[in-house]
Amino acid sequence: MRFIEEVVVDEFLPTVRSMLAEDLRGRGFTQSEVADALGISQSAVSKYAAGDVARHDRIVADERVRDLVERVGEGLASGDLTPVAALVEIEVLIRQLEEGDLLADLHEEAMPALADADVEFSVHDPDSGLRERERVLTSVRRGLRALTNASGFAGLIPNVGANVAECLADATTVDDVAAVPGRLVDVKGRAMVPGEPEFGVSEHVATVLLAAREGGADVRGAVNLRYDPETVEALAPDHPTVEFDAERPTREAVADAVAAADHSGDGESLVTYQTGAVGVEPIVYVLAPTAVEAARIVRDLL
Repeated sequence: MRFIEEVVVDEFLPTVRSMLAEDLRGRGFTQSEVADALGISQSAVSKYAAGDVARHDRIVADERVRDLVERVGEGLASGDLTPVAALVEIEVLIRQLEEGDLLADLHEEAMPALADADVEFSVHDPDSGLRERERVLTSVRRGLRALTNASGFAGLIPNVGANVAECLADATTVDDVAAVPGRLVDVKGRAMVPGEPEFGVSEHVATVLLAAREGGADVRGAVNLRYDPETVEALAPDHPTVEFDAERPTREAVADAVAAADHSGDGESLVTYQTGAVGVEPIVYVLAPTAVEAARIVRDLL
């Protein structure tokens, strides 16, 4: 694991300091004056002057970096820039280059997993797509742990298998929903998880979740269970329950049933279910603001 701050410290700053030291020496600064201007030791200046500090070629070649070095060097030499003002100038460029730019590219090279994430992101943006996706995956993992560690959960898994899912805030398709690849199954009284949560791997539970959102439910997490009238009855006092028609296409049936129930988008939990049809196993879906909360509701049944 390597942070973008390490790229700044290990590659950007040595390169820029070396370029600034060279620029100031070219403007007639003594080694001592360069050290004072840059806030570094004379021995460091000596290393820069001797070429003992490696420069990153892509940073040296970037026109914005070169312009910055010239502007700061000129400002320090003329007295128009104080060391503090020079620091601010450099900090501004660093933040700019971190935002999906040169430093972000160098960070991806140092951390290939970031490039493999296949999502537009800004490393320092708390609302970035990458950060939200990781939060959703973490929530699904926590929901899974809550259920698989609970005694008796395997008995609630339907024949078609169970899943734990959560979607992104602006989800519109199955690819925006994280869940377990395949499904959780009951193996000798234990819930077996086939793999790590991923996006776009749950057609069934994801479809129900997205449909409920279309119908007006402000939910993002889901867990499906074996249908039993007693299960619905146990959930009904604390969670709105909505039945949908298993003989209709799932997305349309769920969206229409939730909309007809006038479930307002207030972030509450919701239970939707169908009692089966020819070739369709009856299933209960527990929906909540997050996968963790949906899992807690199911765990409380045990």
